[in-house]
Amino acid sequence: MSAFLALLESWGYWGMFVAAFIAGSVFPFSSEAMLTALQLAGLEPIRLFVAATIGNVGGSMFNYGVGTLGKMEWIERYLHVERERVERTARWMERYGAWIGVLCFLPIIGSVIAVTLGFTRANPWLSLLTISIGKAARYALLIFAVSFI
Repeated sequence: MSAFLALLESWGYWGMFVAAFIAGSVFPFSSEAMLTALQLAGLEPIRLFVAATIGNVGGSMFNYGVGTLGKMEWIERYLHVERERVERTARWMERYGAWIGVLCFLPIIGSVIAVTLGFTRANPWLSLLTISIGKAARYALLIFAVSFI
């Protein structure tokens, strides 16, 4: 894993994008650690913010796309997202709609939310907007915090 992290770090902003995409999808990865390391290494915070946000939103939209396939068996088998979590999240969506996408920045449940948005065929443009708001806010706060280290 450390060799993979070193490779991503050597890619700079593209590495940040890839790390954030992986972390935004259902695959376990920490884009926050990568962003912190790259910012402390001297990369420009605004460009890191853009690369991380676009990559992470892309990962969540990948999850959304998989959810639109509508095959619960695939979601459970390949994404390791339990049916109960999707059903519970779908009940939240009945109350809040696609606005629940703002919470996609949360670890573990964020992937479930994105998959459920797709599975329930939530408005893709509103989903993209709400997911982007949550992801951008998280990275903005992280970059701000790292600036004081």
